[in-house]
Amino acid sequence: MTDAAGSSPADGSAAQQGGGRVPTAFVVIAAGIVAALHIGKMPPAIPVLRDALGVGLVEAGFLLSMVQMAGMLSGVFIGLAADGFGLRRSMLVGQITLALASFAGAWATQPAELLVLRAVEGFGFLLVVLPVPSLIRQLVPPHRLALHLGLWGTYMATGTSLVLAGGPLVMHVIGWQGLWVTLALASAAVAVWLRRRVPSDSVRRPPYLAAAAAFPVAGAQWTTRLRDTLGNWGPWRVAATFSVYSSQWLAVIGFLPEIYARAGLSGQLAGLLTAFACLANVTGNVAAGQLLHRGVCARHLLYAGFGAMALTAFVAFNPHTADAPIVRYVAVVLFSAIGGLIPATLFALAVHVAPNEHTVSTTVGWMQQCSSAGQFLGPPLVAWVAGLAGGWQWTWVLTGTASAVGLLLASQARYQRP
Repeated sequence: MTDAAGSSPADGSAAQQGGGRVPTAFVVIAAGIVAALHIGKMPPAIPVLRDALGVGLVEAGFLLSMVQMAGMLSGVFIGLAADGFGLRRSMLVGQITLALASFAGAWATQPAELLVLRAVEGFGFLLVVLPVPSLIRQLVPPHRLALHLGLWGTYMATGTSLVLAGGPLVMHVIGWQGLWVTLALASAAVAVWLRRRVPSDSVRRPPYLAAAAAFPVAGAQWTTRLRDTLGNWGPWRVAATFSVYSSQWLAVIGFLPEIYARAGLSGQLAGLLTAFACLANVTGNVAAGQLLHRGVCARHLLYAGFGAMALTAFVAFNPHTADAPIVRYVAVVLFSAIGGLIPATLFALAVHVAPNEHTVSTTVGWMQQCSSAGQFLGPPLVAWVAGLAGGWQWTWVLTGTASAVGLLLASQARYQRP
C-alpha cells in the first residue's frame, strides 16, 4: 500500500527525513506558520482598513479577535474531528479553507463581510494547527519531542512577525486586497506541499508510540475521546493557562501598529517594530523546548513567563514611562520574548496530559478553544478600556490580572521528560 506521495508503510524513516529534503515534522510546522500568516495579517492592515472601510476602534478589536470565533465555539470538536477524520486530511482541508476565505476577503467592501470571513479563516486555521502536535508526536523520537514542540510553539509568533514586517510593504505596492490574495496563494501552495510530503492517514507511523497507532484512529468513538479529555483535570488546567496567556499577548501585540500609528510613526516602521517584538516570542519558545529537554520544571518556566509579562506590561503602559519610548519598546520586546516560555511549555504539557494517544488533538483542541475565547475577548476589552480612558495607560492592569491567574494555574503544572 502506498500513500499519495508514493511512500509505503515501511518507509517511515524516509518519510520523516524526506530522503535529504526538509524533514516531515518541519513541513507540518511550516504549514502552521503559513496558517499563522492569516492571523497576523490583520494588525498591520487595521490603519489601512480604518481609512478604506471606515473600521472603528472596537470594530478593529473584533477584527483582531473574530478569527478566534471558530476556536472559541468549537475547538474541542474540531480536535475530535481531526483525531477521527485524519490528521493529514484535516490540515489539507484547513489550508484550502484559508485560501478560499482569504481570496474572498479581498473583495469585501464592508467591515461586516470581513468579520464573517475572519470567522471562516479561524475555522480553517484550527483544522491546520490542531493536528500538528499529534503528528509531531508520531513523527519524532520521544527524546526529541520537547525540542520539536518548542519549535512548534514558535509558529504563531513567526507567522505573525513575517506578515507584520512584510505586510505594510505588500499593501503599499498592491493594496490590502493584494495581501489577502497573496496569502491565499501561499495556503494553496502549502496544501500541495503537505499532500506530497506528509504520508497518508492510512499509513502506519514509526513505532515511537507504545501502541504504534495508525491513522485514522481506530476503535475509540468520539464520545469516548471527548469524555476522556474533559473528564481529566490536566486538559482543563492547560487550556485555562493558555487562555490567560494568549488573551494578553494578542491584545498587546495586535494593537501595537495602531498605537504607533497614533504616535505618528509610518505604517512600515510601525510594522517593523511590531514584527520584531512579535519575533522575540520565538526565542522564548525555543528556549522552553531546550530547557524542558534538559529537565527544567515546567512550573518554573510558567512562573518566569507570567511574572515577566506582568512586570514588563506595567513598564510599557504605565504613564510614568510616557516620555521614555525606548524603555517602553524594550519592555514590550521582553513581554513577548520571556512570555514565549509559556506556549511551548503548554504544548509540551498538552501532549503529556492527554489521556491517551487517541486524544492528543482533542486535548489541543480544548486548549485552543479556551485560548480562542481569551483572544476573542482580550483585544476588544483592551480597546474598550483604552476608549474610556482616552489612552492605553490601563492596559497593564488587565494584563497583570491575567498573569496573576496564570501564576495560580501554573502552580499545578508537571512535566516528565520522555
